[in-house]
Amino acid sequence: MNQNKYFSFVPNTITSFNVLSGCLSVVFAFEGLLIWAGLFIFMATVFDFFDGMSARLLHAYSAMGKELDSLADVISFGLAPASIAHVMVRNAVIPQLALNEASFVQLLIIFSPFILTVFSALRLAKFNIDTRQTESFIGLATPANAMVWASLPFVSKSYPNSSVAYIIENPFFIIMLSAVMSFLLVSELPMFSLKFKNLTWSSNKIQWVFMSGNFVLLVVFQLAAIPLIIIWYILLSIIANLLFKKH
Repeated sequence: MNQNKYFSFVPNTITSFNVLSGCLSVVFAFEGLLIWAGLFIFMATVFDFFDGMSARLLHAYSAMGKELDSLADVISFGLAPASIAHVMVRNAVIPQLALNEASFVQLLIIFSPFILTVFSALRLAKFNIDTRQTESFIGLATPANAMVWASLPFVSKSYPNSSVAYIIENPFFIIMLSAVMSFLLVSELPMFSLKFKNLTWSSNKIQWVFMSGNFVLLVVFQLAAIPLIIIWYILLSIIANLLFKKH
């Protein structure tokens, strides 16, 4: 693999903006500004995409860049989404109480979403040493998990006083979703890569099916489609895996 040490600062700089976006997301989450917290997670995903692209285009791969990328992802796609989930649970369980006034059970409930951070870190550590994940994923990628949580405040705001908002803001739903997403992060479920090898149908059947489904969901549900897109991605990965085993 050719390396260009003169341009290695480019992807590392972009990754640093990923770190900054994650930090700002955490700050806004704890200030109760969950829409802004979600926006900064979306920004982090953009930086995460372009740091990898710039490294490939410039042949600017480095061991430091790989480690920096994982550390950035722990913040932006581990701590930041868990902070959003934590604040949503806290607003539902102890909206008027200070932490020192809460009971042990209440504290246990409102801090439980931080298992997302723990399992995101485990996921990233596993990814770095797993040679099976060069062209596809084993388990849910951390950006996909983070986008689910980043989208929930938007969905809740888009459907106020509805059954959708009631479910999303329910602390038991958030805790259960945290547990499910944490399991998916470290699961052995094969998930297809979103990268296109080229633009032909034969080489990218599953990617084209996925993108077509995404288009329909976005047209119908707008921003509320984001968690549905992740569910669609998981279901399509399961279907593709079953078909692959069958053949």
